Amino acid sequence: MSYLRGFMPWIALAVVSTLGWQWGALAGLVLGAAMLIRARRAGLAADALILECSTVAFFTALTILAFARPDSGLKDYVGALALSWLAVTAWTTLAVGRPFTTGIARRQAPPEVWDSHAFRHINVVITRAWSLAFTLSAGAMVVVVSAGLGVVAALAAQFAGFVLPALFTAWYPGWARSRLAPAAHRA
Repeated sequence: MSYLRGFMPWIALAVVSTLGWQWGALAGLVLGAAMLIRARRAGLAADALILECSTVAFFTALTILAFARPDSGLKDYVGALALSWLAVTAWTTLAVGRPFTTGIARRQAPPEVWDSHAFRHINVVITRAWSLAFTLSAGAMVVVVSAGLGVVAALAAQFAGFVLPALFTAWYPGWARSRLAPAAHRA
């Protein structure tokens, strides 16, 4: 579940925003910046930190907006904005052929598998799952806010947008490797 660790700023936004969107934005920025700094100090290359860089960019802009315009109508849609940003980030990484999950997976997988078809395929599929979950959750958040369904419904929609793809991420690589390995032996 190390994937969820990378989303801690986003989860903090969802939880802390119940106290005020400014504080949720600031919490996300502080956590995101700390994670990025720690990762860079650990020697991780920038291309392995796509999510962290995207996180800091989003939270910097959101924090400035939230404190400059605390009464902005966007405050009601901050969850949808956050999930939309994550969706755009994830879909963009797929479009340019650099799935954001690859950098995370390389932290756990041995270097000798990084260039394999299975490793690349698994990361494309997992990034698609995250992209779809973010997109659907962003849409769900718009519905939740527009319909006035409340904080519990909003937290549930955001929770589903992170936990379901995280569970898929935990399950899929093992399943895919078992399916791809026999095909590699036949080739």
